Amino acid sequence: MRTLAIKTALCAGLALLGLSGCKSTGPQYYYGEYNTAVYSYFKADKLTLEEQISILQKVVEQAAAKGKPVAPGVHAHLGMLYFETGNTAQGNQHFIQEKTLFPESARYIDFLMNQGKDA
Repeated sequence: MRTLAIKTALCAGLALLGLSGCKSTGPQYYYGEYNTAVYSYFKADKLTLEEQISILQKVVEQAAAKGKPVAPGVHAHLGMLYFETGNTAQGNQHFIQEKTLFPESARYIDFLMNQGKDA
């Protein structure tokens, strides 16, 4: 009988320990309305390129205000939008920012930057 009580107490203690160790954390990056802008771009939705740029600029500003890093791809998408509006200086700036924040994207960003030079 005593071993049953010890086993029960041990199981209950382990269960409590397991549950207390399950702390949920929030997202690592700030996305804001990034998905909305990307969806609008690929669906040629109601948002103009300038409106999509505005949405993504707000995502960058809100991420900074919340002290969270901006999500991967935000600066790359912003750069692409700026290139499409003819603002190559801003496009390059955001591509470089993407490479700085996410070095693993450098090869792809370099590829995109070279595509613009070939056109």
